[in-house]
Amino acid sequence: MTNIVNRQIRLAGRPEGLPKSSDWEMTEVPVPDLQDGQVLVKNHYISVDPAMRGWMNDQDTYVPALKLGSVMRALTASEVVASQNPAFAVGDFVAGMDGVQEYAISDGSFLMKVDTSLAPLSAYLNSLGIAGLTAYCGLIEVGLPKPGETVVVSGAAGSVGAHVGRIAKIKGCRAVGIAGGAKKCAFIIDELGFDAAIDYKNEPLSDGLARTCPDGIDIFFDNVGGEVLDAALARINFQARVVICGAISQYNNTTPIVGPSNYLRLLILSGRLEGFIYLNWRKQWPVMIRELAEWRSSGKLKCPDDIVEGGIAAFPNTLLRLFSGDNLGKLMIKIAD
Repeated sequence: MTNIVNRQIRLAGRPEGLPKSSDWEMTEVPVPDLQDGQVLVKNHYISVDPAMRGWMNDQDTYVPALKLGSVMRALTASEVVASQNPAFAVGDFVAGMDGVQEYAISDGSFLMKVDTSLAPLSAYLNSLGIAGLTAYCGLIEVGLPKPGETVVVSGAAGSVGAHVGRIAKIKGCRAVGIAGGAKKCAFIIDELGFDAAIDYKNEPLSDGLARTCPDGIDIFFDNVGGEVLDAALARINFQARVVICGAISQYNNTTPIVGPSNYLRLLILSGRLEGFIYLNWRKQWPVMIRELAEWRSSGKLKCPDDIVEGGIAAFPNTLLRLFSGDNLGKLMIKIAD
């Protein structure tokens, strides 16, 4: 395999605040020969997700902290191009976590075969991958939605938020989205079918929640944290469920993370606040993916791909788009055709 050159993005520094160009190093290394049990994949798409910012810190989360000099961790959608593993054949398409690089070698333990006759490969980083599965696990398994309930989701124009809104509607709930700017609010209403939208850039959150949720909030699915979470807690109903998926407003803080001052509302109203990681349901993914695929093919579930061209060199600037809020749908980078 030494005739194949693998281009990679490696973590060169621990960022303080937003990641900067000096935090990255682009390297080129030859692909070594495969050992027994190994698989070589060619990455076609790399997922760009808010969780990446946490992985860059020198602190373990639900996965170990990324070591300096390591290939940047990322979810991928790939094609098997060589195999010494009987579970995988050349030409198989797979989803995995093979990093910001053009090729990757693994033992196959985190690779999942995907069916590209069911959906395009990119869908396995979107509705049939991290975005759809995170929304499914968080809303259905943690939030436990019931028909007629009001579901509010922050970061509603992002990939997870978009799916939460659609799944809420599928489950017979009323969906309210919090997003930044008129364009995003129009998108979640007109394209995604949310019942109402709150533009946090042009309306106080407390006013927007009072306007759109006059009968309170039954489920709050939070991707943002900070003052957004605090405002939602002020309007929860009896036995409300608050689902903590992320806190993108806090990821680049150089000061301590801001927690909710309204947490006693959970006590007063017998509410529940619970965080989750979609990896906890990995054994159930095949069943979930089949249901997500049925919803997708029927048109009930939709979320646009936001695909950036330019290969791995586009990664540093593309990651920053998550924090400037200019993406709609699932952000990913195209590496190969």
